[in-house]
Amino acid sequence: MTKNYYEELGVTRDASADEIKKAYRKLARKYHPDISKEADAEEKMQAINVAYDTLSNADKKAEYDQMLDHPQGFSGFGQGTGGFNQGSSGFDGSQFYRQSSGDADFSGFEDLFGRFGAGFGGGQQRSQRQQRSYRGEDQHASIQVDISIAYQGSTQQITLQIPTYNVYGEPEIQRKTLEVKIPKGMKEGQQIRLTGQGQSGINGGENGDLYIEIQYKDTDRIRVEGADVYQTIDVAPWEAGLGQSIEVSTPAGQLKVNLPKNAKNGQQLRLKDKGIPSKTAGNLYLIINIVLPAAQSEQEQQAYQQFAEAFSSFKARTS
Repeated sequence: MTKNYYEELGVTRDASADEIKKAYRKLARKYHPDISKEADAEEKMQAINVAYDTLSNADKKAEYDQMLDHPQGFSGFGQGTGGFNQGSSGFDGSQFYRQSSGDADFSGFEDLFGRFGAGFGGGQQRSQRQQRSYRGEDQHASIQVDISIAYQGSTQQITLQIPTYNVYGEPEIQRKTLEVKIPKGMKEGQQIRLTGQGQSGINGGENGDLYIEIQYKDTDRIRVEGADVYQTIDVAPWEAGLGQSIEVSTPAGQLKVNLPKNAKNGQQLRLKDKGIPSKTAGNLYLIINIVLPAAQSEQEQQAYQQFAEAFSSFKARTS
């Protein structure tokens, strides 16, 4: 007697989605051809794939339940491995699976086994099925590096923890230690592609790629926006008031900067093309932070007194 989809997975019709998933995982571990010693592993795996694809989808499950409740309305029901055939009803259980496997939005475990199962087409020879291969999934990671690397470039050794699935379909964390060449001029958010370093291919398929997004470490002095760099610099009151020339250490190197007279706290000075040296160079913005020296000695206190007298008309507060 042909099993229906619920019997194929060993669950009742009122089983929850979680119970259906657990039953599928248990059977997948038992019958997956890469690890199973059962003689009928391939046929069994195909059957449970078709059953799970239908019962894990609310719309397909509702349609299937309708067919079970009204079998007279579906002349093709009750024949073939999955409970449907290509009779007058026009349905083939494997069609449900192939439609699902073609979606771009894979959920992980089910997809990993599902894509194995997609190769188990009815009537094919075993050697033909084994030739089906699939490219591994691309993976993505991000790393934070010092802003100096944007100006100089660097080769760095990094260790990444990447989520993946083993042959049993169980989630695991894979540690990868790689040497990554970060070229000069990379903007924040740009990616480096490492060919073949993504998830392993299936049945001899090529590996996916690993994309590493570059992020620059913000500090209390420096932040990055695209190709532009913002740096806070400390300035003495007399340097700001007199508009003196100062030397500043920046990611672009030691730079000589002419301050405008009466420069204000928080004022920005733009140094064109001194930001990240990408194809279109960014700008470096120096943000003035006026630092007041502490008046500790008697001479320093007198200097402040003279300063107050010289600016007697200055009002720091409006009220």
